[in-house]
Amino acid sequence: MSELRRETRLRTFLKGRIIFNNGNSSMDCLVRDLSGSGARLMLSQTATLPGGFDLLIPAKDRTYKATLRWRKDDSIGVTFAEEPARAAAPAAAEPSTAALLARIQELEAENAALQRQLKEAEAMLLERTA
Repeated sequence: MSELRRETRLRTFLKGRIIFNNGNSSMDCLVRDLSGSGARLMLSQTATLPGGFDLLIPAKDRTYKATLRWRKDDSIGVTFAEEPARAAAPAAAEPSTAALLARIQELEAENAALQRQLKEAEAMLLERTA
């Protein structure tokens, strides 16, 4: 198989986090190969991903703008759109108190909805086994 990459990827074993849907959705991944222009990621979930997302690599304190290039089984290949940014710029990325309170309310509502769904699922399971 011929090598199509511009840069050699270094083998890694780094924890990563794929962030999409305006920061409202995320999933863990394992960064197995990494170069300045892309990476190969291993996913434990078989979820549908958008064409573009942020890839946070905490060990490198970097967030990359990633574009999905290929998918095979539990692996995906991504290219990076630009130079990586710091994971969190302290002053620029700090949300306001009002934004944090609004996000807490959203999460509490989502949590309540998930608890209701869990109770419904448990009730259905009990009905099937009874």
